[in-house]
Amino acid sequence: MEMKDFGLNDLVEMKKGHPCGTNSWKIIRMGADVRIKCEGCQHSVMLPRMEFNKKMKKVLVKAETE
Repeated sequence: MEMKDFGLNDLVEMKKGHPCGTNSWKIIRMGADVRIKCEGCQHSVMLPRMEFNKKMKKVLVKAETE
């Protein structure tokens, strides 16, 4: 499986949209699990990294790196 390039605070699009109508998520925690937060309703979800890799469609906005 190809590894997708994503990082902390990136905005990503998932394959399925959120019930609130938004499909933009911000990565707020990375580790063995990845926590993402919906940009529409601020609901957060934690997924295992392998499951996140399968469900992520693309990176919308890369976060600023310092």
